[in-house]
Amino acid sequence: MGVASSGLPSAEQNWDAAFGALYLANINWEFFSFGRNKQRIALARAEANQVNEEYQQEIFEHKVKVASAYLNLLASQRLLISQQKNLERAIVIKDNIATRVKTGMLPGVDSTMAMAEVSRAKITLNQALAETKARNNDLAQLLGSEISSIELDSSFLFTGPFQIQQALNADDSISHPARQYFKSRIDYSNQTAQQYRKDYMPSFSIFGVYQTRASGFSSDYATDRTSFTSDYLQGINPTRQNYLFGVGVVWNLTSISRANRNIASQKLITAGLEEEYKAIDLELRSREDAANSRIAYALENYREAPNQVEAAQQAYTQRLTLYNNGLTNLTDVITTQYALNRAETDADIIAVNLWQSLLMKAAAVGDFNLFIDQF
Repeated sequence: MGVASSGLPSAEQNWDAAFGALYLANINWEFFSFGRNKQRIALARAEANQVNEEYQQEIFEHKVKVASAYLNLLASQRLLISQQKNLERAIVIKDNIATRVKTGMLPGVDSTMAMAEVSRAKITLNQALAETKARNNDLAQLLGSEISSIELDSSFLFTGPFQIQQALNADDSISHPARQYFKSRIDYSNQTAQQYRKDYMPSFSIFGVYQTRASGFSSDYATDRTSFTSDYLQGINPTRQNYLFGVGVVWNLTSISRANRNIASQKLITAGLEEEYKAIDLELRSREDAANSRIAYALENYREAPNQVEAAQQAYTQRLTLYNNGLTNLTDVITTQYALNRAETDADIIAVNLWQSLLMKAAAVGDFNLFIDQF
C-alpha cells in the first residue's frame, strides 16, 4: 500500500475521503514454441508408462516369488512326511528287535544298532521340521500375513501338470514385463533427449494488458475541494482505461550449448539402456532354453520315480522278512531302509521339481498363467 499527496495546498487541514478502484486484466499466451508443449506431454506420458511398466514387473516378480516359496514349502512338508514314515519304520524295527533280544533270539548288538537308527531318524526329522518352519515363514512374509502354520494341499503333485506340452511349446514373448520395462526406460530417455532439442528453440507469444481505474475524486478537485463523493458505487465506477497489446519472441541463446551437451549425455544414457535391454533379452532367452531342458528332464524323472519307490519298498519288505526269519542281518535291513527313505524323498523332490521347472518356464516367457492354469 502506498501513500501519496497531490493538488494545491489547502488553507487548513481537511479529511476528505472517497472510494477508488483499480482493475487489471493480463493475458500472455505462448502460441508457438516449435512443439515444446506437445513434447512435454509426450515426456510425461513416457514417464507415466515407465512407472506403470515397473509396477507391472514388480507384480509379476512377486507372483513368481510367492509361487516359488509355495513350492519350496510344499517340498519341505512332503520331505517331513517321508522322514516321519522313516522314523515310524525305525521304531517298529527297534521294538521288534528289543522283544526278540529279551527272549534271546537275537544278539544285543542288534538292539543297539536299532536304537542308533531311531536316533538318526529323529535327528533327520528335526532337521526337516526346522527347514519346514523356515519355508513356512518365508511364504507368510511374502503373503504379508501373520506367522502361522500353513498347511498346503499336495494332491496335485502326483497328478502332474495337465498341459505340460503346451508349456513346452510356449515361445518367448516380447510382452515379458521385464522387456516392457526396459523398453519404457529407453522410450523415456529418447523423449527426454527430444525435449532437450525443443528447449533451445525460441517461443512466440501474444500478450495483452487492459487496465481501468475509478475514483470518488473528480478531475477538478484540485481547484474545487467539494468535487468528490463518498458514495461507494460511484467511487468504484471505472472512468479511465488503458491497454497494451503485442507479440513477443523469447530465445535464450545461451541454452543452445547447454542443450547440446544434455542431448549428447542423454544419447549415451539411451545407448546404455539399449545394451541393458539386450542383456536382459539374452538372459531371458537363456532362461527359457534352460527351463525347456529342465521340464523335459523333470518329466522323465517324474515318470520314473514311482518305479524307484516300488522297487525300494519291495526290497525293504523282503529284507525285513528275511531278517525276521533269521536269514539275513540287520545291516542289510538298514541298507534297504535307507534306500526306501531315499526313494520316497526323491519322489517328493522330483514331483516338486516338475512344477518348479514349469514355474521357471512361465517366468522366462513372462506368462504367469502358463503356470497357474495347470492347477
